[in-house]
Order: sequence, then C-alpha cells, then structure tokens
Amino acid sequence: MSLSQILTPSIQSAIQALFDVTVDKIEFQATRKEFEGDITMVIFPLLKVIKSNPAELGNKIGTYLVENVTEVARFNVVSGFLNIVISDRYYLNFFNGIKDSDKFGYVTPNPEDKAVMVEYSSPNTNKPLHLGHVRNNLLGYSVAEILKASGKKVYKTQIINDRGIHICKSMLAWEKFGNGETPQTSGLKGDKLVGKYYVEFDKAYKTEINLLIETGKTEEEAKKQAPIIIEAQEMLKKWEAGDEKVITLWKMMNQWVYDGFATTYTNLGVDFDKYYYESNTYLLGKDVVQVGLDRGVFEKDPDGSVWIDLTDEGLDRKIVLRSDGTAVYMTQDIGTAIQRVKDMPDVGGMVYTVGNEQDYHFKVLFLILKKLGFDWASSLYHLSYGMVDLPSGKMKSREGTVVDADDLMNDMTATAKQIAEDLGKLDSYSAEEKAKLYQTIGLGALKYYILKVDPKKRILFNPEESVDFAGNTGPFIQYTYARIQSIIRKADFDFSVKTAIEELHEKEKELVKQIELFPEVIQNAAQNHSPALIANYTYDLVKEYNSFYQSVHILGEADLTKKIFRVQLSQKVAEVIKSAFSLLGIEVPERM
Repeated sequence: MSLSQILTPSIQSAIQALFDVTVDKIEFQATRKEFEGDITMVIFPLLKVIKSNPAELGNKIGTYLVENVTEVARFNVVSGFLNIVISDRYYLNFFNGIKDSDKFGYVTPNPEDKAVMVEYSSPNTNKPLHLGHVRNNLLGYSVAEILKASGKKVYKTQIINDRGIHICKSMLAWEKFGNGETPQTSGLKGDKLVGKYYVEFDKAYKTEINLLIETGKTEEEAKKQAPIIIEAQEMLKKWEAGDEKVITLWKMMNQWVYDGFATTYTNLGVDFDKYYYESNTYLLGKDVVQVGLDRGVFEKDPDGSVWIDLTDEGLDRKIVLRSDGTAVYMTQDIGTAIQRVKDMPDVGGMVYTVGNEQDYHFKVLFLILKKLGFDWASSLYHLSYGMVDLPSGKMKSREGTVVDADDLMNDMTATAKQIAEDLGKLDSYSAEEKAKLYQTIGLGALKYYILKVDPKKRILFNPEESVDFAGNTGPFIQYTYARIQSIIRKADFDFSVKTAIEELHEKEKELVKQIELFPEVIQNAAQNHSPALIANYTYDLVKEYNSFYQSVHILGEADLTKKIFRVQLSQKVAEVIKSAFSLLGIEVPERM
C-alpha cells in the first residue's frame, strides 16, 4: 500500500472531525526538495468546501495527523501545501517487511483474468532487421515483461510479412543475378543474403527506368513499364496461383531469412510465444466482411467494393474489400485479430507495437472491431513509437543505407570494449569473461538508450554517447550494480540478521523511499505501456544510491548495527536494479 493510500483515510477522518465535511478525494504530490517532508497534501481544493485560509487549514490537519497517525512524525505548511514528515519507524517497518523470497514489486497473475497478447517485430522477409526493428523489438519485449510483472498473463507474438511484391523482388533478383548463391556458399546470414538481392533489384529497376526515360517515356510510365517490375508482378501472380517452382523458391529464401532472424533475436535477447505468417493470414477477414454487411456495419458500393463510413467518428470512409473481391490490409488485420482470439480464447486484449506512421490505421481497425461487436476490442492498444534517426540522417532500405541490427550490436560491443579497456580495470579477467562483459555493457547501453525515451518521441541515436559510464546511461547503472556486488563480497560479517536500528540517516531514508516506489512504478509503466518509466526510475534510484555512497561509511562504519543495515540496504538496491533492468531486457554484470 502506498503512502498516499495510507494517509488518505486518516486525512478524510481529520477533515470530518475538524470541520464536519466529507471529501472523496485528497490530492498529493511529491514534496519539493527545498522543504522538509516525504509527501505533500495540496490544500487548495478544500477551500471550496471549507471556509478558512490555507495556513490555518493545513496546521489543523497537520496537528490532527501528528496526534492520531503513528506514521506521521511532524509537518510544516507552506502556502497551500501541507508537507508531511513520515517517521523513520514507518520506513524501517517497510524495509524489514520485504521478504527475501519475494520478487519485490511483481504481482502474481490471477488465473481468472484474461491474457494480453503483445505483437512486436513483424518484419518483412526481404531484408535483415535494422535499427528501427531494434526499437520495435525492445519496446514490445519490455512492455510484455512489464505487463507480466504488473500481474497480467502475456503472450508474445509477431506476424511475419512473408508475401507480396517486395518478397518477389528479392526472389527475382536472386534468380537473375545470384548464380545459385546460398548462405553456406556466401558466408552471409540468410536474411542479409536476401536483403542483398532486394538492393540489387532496386539498382536494376532504376537502370531500366532511366533507359526508358531516355527513349521518351515519362518517369511514371517508365516505372510501370520497366521489364523487371513487370516480371516481379508476374511472379507474384504465379505465387498466388500456387506455381510449384515459385513456391519452392519462396520457401527456400524465406527459410534463409527465418534462420537469420532467429540468430538476431537470440543476440538481442527477445523471444516469442507464437508466430503468425502473412502467407497464412492474408485471406483472413473476407468472411467477416459479409457478417458486417448483414449487420449494417459495412456498405457496398455500385462497383461491388465494400466500405465502412466512419465520418461520424471524425474519420473517413475506409475500404475493406476491393471491387474484384480481393482483401486490403485492413481486412487482413481484422481477420488476424479475430483468429488470435480463436487460437487463444483466454486473450482479452492486444498490444500492437507499430510505428506512429500507422496511427490512423489502428484507430480505424479498433473502431471496426468494436462496431462488429467484439467485447475485447475495447482492450486493444497501439503502442505507437517514433522513428530512430542517426547523426548521419534517415535510413533507406532499398538503397542499402539502413543500420543493420547485427552490425549495430557488434559495433556496440566493440565500443564497450574500447571504453572498458581505456578505463583499465579488467586485468584479472579471462578473455571469455571480458568478451561476455563487453557484450553485456554494449547491449545494455543500446537497450537503455532506446528505452529511456518515451515511446512516442523520435530518437536521435548516438552509439558513443550511449556507452558513457556517467550520466543517464545503461553502463552507469550497470557500474553501480557491480559496485554494490563488490561491497557485498567484501562484507566479512553476517549481515543476514535483522538489525535493531531505530533511526535513519537522511540518505538512508531517501534510499528506502525510492525503493518503496518500485511497485507503483511497475503498475504505472504497465498502464502507460512505457518502459521509459522503469528506466528513469532506475536511474533515479542509482543517483540516490551514489549520493548515499558518497555521504556515509558502509563497510568503514564503526557501529555494527548501522554497518549491517547499510549492507542490507545496498543489497536491496542491487536487487531492485537487477529486477528493473530485467524488465528492460538488460543484464547486469557482477564485476566491472
């Protein structure tokens, strides 16, 4: 139970006893640093129902609390704010009440509750994963872990976009220019090999366009008439018709990509419970269109196309079936959502991790599913996120200028290696231990840099800045964790006993207060689908610990009671850091 929850009924009782007034809600905020206090009650809203001045009102309520509430030690009133000081005993009771066996802050799921499905990654099979996919995967994975910690049953899923003209472009280019090259003969990961031919197609396509323009064609005409794009379109038609040769090539090249993706996911530290493939789902939803027509949700135009009119909702008319009877992406997404609930009947909500360029699409999708009468449609959420830019500018897949996810992870590990070696504290490490540490630091830097930013915001990713060992970075937090582990290893006394400490140093108290916030932060992060809340909470905790570390003696403390408590406090901080970072998919090193 939070401090505000504890104090609310007592303050309501105080107002009832002192002024014979009933209030439903008490407003709290954090106490400003320049004033003494652990939590602040905002007095101004009470002036609407109680005729008094803020100072008098605050003093009367504060006096009542000191006299009647054991947790309240003293108070002060500043303008319309009642700053409440909580007793050391309250914080000590809280700290001693944390069970070692508990995953502190985590809530055990209720078996009766509906599950949440989190979709992320969802790549195309014509190119390897890039920096944009990295943000998508890290966000989706972290949100899934946070939802689990908050008490939800979670399924992680992705839909792989393994069909369409973009896939045929890579296939056709490989046929034309590949000379039978495979991942084994080339030494390339399968997804990189297929991506190579996607770029080759684009080069050949541009060459043909330029040649046609030279013969007098307009650019628009040249784009449509270039022989290689016509061949790709023909290949797509053959795929849809089930042509054996095309299907065999498609299966072979897609498997190369799946194998490549699997390696990247393992290295990135993300996983999935269930996979969907667009080649299996692209026809889903067509049967739902007829249901929608029967219910009056959809309407058919004279040319046979089917639409939904959402103008009354501030949107527009949206097509769900073309005049030739073929589905659009919206139709497929409607069908896939329905299929997922059929596959997993305990799913009661879904989170779609997709870039903000699809904001409108998901507004329409969710609204259509509500209008079709699915009760779970009210529990759909679009985890919309901004693009990731680099100091060099925007990435372009067709031109081969994207930042490859594998290369990025390797570069981050190399950067971590260079910085760690410059600091020169790894002499006692084996080569294997060093390699593992560099990877832990490099990936931690990458993940933290991306996840500490609100998902909705665009990111300018600077690799070197992210591996800084000072400031709001992953390595800074990892270093603090490792420092605490060093303290624990050096503690040559039994610190498992319950201490009889009665009073807290101000730095100890601030640290315990920060630990106490963790369960609430997990719930807020889950409700807001924001790993940034976990990341920045962890940074605040580490800043508070380093202030404590600089201000008091720990192992050098003469008083054994205080020394035991400070080691215990350090240990609990480390546990929370490790737990919080696990929600972000980040490992912490025992030594640095």
